[in-house]
Amino acid sequence: MSDILFSHSYYYRLDPKQWKNHTPFPPLGTLYAASLLRENGYQVDLFDTNLLDNPRAITGKLENDKPRYLVIYDDGFNYLTKMCLTTMREACFEMITIGKQHQCTVIVCSSDSTDHYPKYLDKGADYILQGEGEASLLELINTLEHKMPVATINGIIYTDPDTHQIRINPKRPILQNLDELPLPAWDLIDIDSYKAQWQKSGQPFTLNIATTRGCPYKCNWCAKPIYGNRYNAHSPDYIVRQIAHLKSAFGVTRFWMCDDIFGLKPNWVQEFGKLLDEHQLSIRYYIQSRADLLLKEDTITVLARTGLEEVWIGAESASQKILDAMDKGTTVAQIYEATRLLKKNSVRVAFFLQFGYLTENQDDIQKTIAMVKELLPDNIGISVSYPLPGTKFYDKVKEDLKQKSNWTDSDDLDMMFHGTYSSEYYRKLQRLVHKEYRISQGLYFLKNLFRDPVRPDKLKSIVKLGYYIPSVGIDRYQIKALEKL
Repeated sequence: MSDILFSHSYYYRLDPKQWKNHTPFPPLGTLYAASLLRENGYQVDLFDTNLLDNPRAITGKLENDKPRYLVIYDDGFNYLTKMCLTTMREACFEMITIGKQHQCTVIVCSSDSTDHYPKYLDKGADYILQGEGEASLLELINTLEHKMPVATINGIIYTDPDTHQIRINPKRPILQNLDELPLPAWDLIDIDSYKAQWQKSGQPFTLNIATTRGCPYKCNWCAKPIYGNRYNAHSPDYIVRQIAHLKSAFGVTRFWMCDDIFGLKPNWVQEFGKLLDEHQLSIRYYIQSRADLLLKEDTITVLARTGLEEVWIGAESASQKILDAMDKGTTVAQIYEATRLLKKNSVRVAFFLQFGYLTENQDDIQKTIAMVKELLPDNIGISVSYPLPGTKFYDKVKEDLKQKSNWTDSDDLDMMFHGTYSSEYYRKLQRLVHKEYRISQGLYFLKNLFRDPVRPDKLKSIVKLGYYIPSVGIDRYQIKALEKL
């Protein structure tokens, strides 16, 4: 029996695109919160929803364990939860209802509940944690356990029992010394169930680690409801201790460093590499970063030396006009230079690309397609511009968001504002660019078949040319027709 049952509201099975990938990550943010409460004397347990398909599955756990608190604490390090998908919102609403039916005090912490707290309170949640939630949660539970008033607790939103009005307490300052937190409660996770999914992906099993919180950059479409614009880092020692623990406990040597920006703090990566050597830890990992940061001093060389396998660059567009409109703060030239330098250091490079931003035209789109075909990154991820509350981009288009303001799942790709082209056009464009990319990649592998080492993935790309080349012609014809609508 636990005092506090932790859960979260992301279900990979309810997001078909993500479930098909078979690369799920445990709810890291949830594990941090559970670990802190356990360190402070509470009996905690976790109901992990990641690999489930029905929010009603929590019913049996509540009936058997009878926890006093149900804490639905989403993983703020997972970009999928930041997207505030309506499928997951509805799942959370159902979990709140079930929790109240079992006499739990229900506490919710997520990007979506921070943005849309009235909806969650209306569904029965007792408290919403604003933004970064661990310290607020601990103080709230302590206060409730001692039957004291919650009016002075920073970082919470609730319905005042006397006035029946929503009470929004002042926000809590962001935690600066991240090493104050205990290591995440990895023991609450059924690691074998995750390993079984990763086996289907054909990739080595990988766990997620966050070395930092927040991002100091101001891309005007990027929402930061949890950690904000501040940037704070764990010490390299803390992260190396966690890696050593995960290798010892679960045999894991590959990691997704899920920071918004990895390695921004000066000399952090250098110290990280030194400690890995001292502990005789050999790892592989991949990150996301910015093109301009990768070009600073010997950043790429040092990263490669510490085990960096792949970098996802927020390239977004090959049109400088669009990058400037986004307040991205990077240049197309930097994307080109960083990509070439990464490849020179045998580090895989992948691009996040975004179509549909305000003022985009055919010239901007064609520049991005040409960049992909010329640079041939090892992977691409394509989305359309998606306005989220709290961003300048959202403020610019909010008058258009009458019928729909959130995607259903991560493959929705619906244009929710009046862009240059229709939703159907951008969905077709997303698939066309993937095919154009695969054709260019396959032709490159074919041209260099006898010069580079032969790998199964390269042969697969060459064989698939027989599908992509005929089908892309049809797609080009269809998308031309959609341009005129």
